[in-house]
Amino acid sequence: MLKDKKIILGVCGSIAAYKSAVLVRLLIKAGANVKVILTADAANFITPLTLATLSKNPVYTQYFDPETGVWSNHVELGLWADLILIAPASANTIAKMASGLCDNLLTAVYLSAKCPVYFAPAMDLDMWKHTSTVQNIAQLKGYGNQMISPGNGELASGLYGEGRMAEPEEIVEHLTKFFIQSMPLIGKKALVTAGPTYEAIDPVRFIGNHSSGKMGFAIADQLASLGATVTLISGPTAETSKQNTKRINVVSAADMLAACEAEFDAADIIVMSAAVADYTPTIVETNKIKKTEPQFNLELKKTQDILATLGQLKRNNQLLVGFALETNNEEENAKVKLKKKNLDLIVLNSLNDKGAGFKSDTNKITIFNRAFEKTIFSVKSKADVAKDICIEILKLV
Repeated sequence: MLKDKKIILGVCGSIAAYKSAVLVRLLIKAGANVKVILTADAANFITPLTLATLSKNPVYTQYFDPETGVWSNHVELGLWADLILIAPASANTIAKMASGLCDNLLTAVYLSAKCPVYFAPAMDLDMWKHTSTVQNIAQLKGYGNQMISPGNGELASGLYGEGRMAEPEEIVEHLTKFFIQSMPLIGKKALVTAGPTYEAIDPVRFIGNHSSGKMGFAIADQLASLGATVTLISGPTAETSKQNTKRINVVSAADMLAACEAEFDAADIIVMSAAVADYTPTIVETNKIKKTEPQFNLELKKTQDILATLGQLKRNNQLLVGFALETNNEEENAKVKLKKKNLDLIVLNSLNDKGAGFKSDTNKITIFNRAFEKTIFSVKSKADVAKDICIEILKLV
């Protein structure tokens, strides 16, 4: 669940800072991308080199490098993170966070962040029990920050009691549970088609279209990021998934139909974004056709309509999403397709809209539901369009 998650680890001045090395190692092993910020006091307990080596990223210790003037952009760091974890969180840093003080890079990043913040306190028993610490922690919780409670054990002072930072394994478990809860499609299986199909004329030539597969791959990645187990059936394309998906490569419309029929029954969510050929050559020559005649006639036959076929197979507990790429009578054609093919949603693209269509990194869509209610979206990157489509899917799921 931590794969590709962007986590900032803030390390404060505490003897428990030695545990941050193990914590970074566990986060990296789980697939997270970790950037570490050390306070000045923390650097007395553990070196930046240790954490840079383990995280495979530079470690941040101050606002700027006094020798080069290179600035550590606290706003950029705060916006980069999917989650901020402060472990160990000292009494001093907790007090600063609660008060909104901003005298070091870590607190500046904390105040700039828009992502969830977890903190794991580490301090001696008397400091932990002090009224000001209790009030500061209550204030942080009131801001929406999540505390990973310290445990009981032997403390650096020789006392025994509460205040010992949670173990790295326990902290990773807390973060894993958080990301699982933030994935509404956990346990769901999704089937996505993407890219073009190539219909062979002879061993050298084919009929195809300009689809790059970018839209379908973006949808597959977004569904996976929401927790779904995704099977991606793709025609010929150079696109690659950024998330963990099961990819099935196909070439022709017949190949795609066979793959879809094999995977359809297990799927909860099906998004058919591939640009499948409507026609295929009646005869595929076994040898290359020579250029001998001034004219060449090619007889075509209809391919089996994959979307319509799946619409007939669809169960009540399945959600089927289709695409309509139109050049005229766009909305009427899309609504006819929605009803005729038993879809739950249809995503309309018009080649008349600037920023929409094949190969582009952007798209402009309109979505219709079964009640023919439409939602119009502005031109966006295909990654953001995929998010919009998945929001509409989540409403129905």
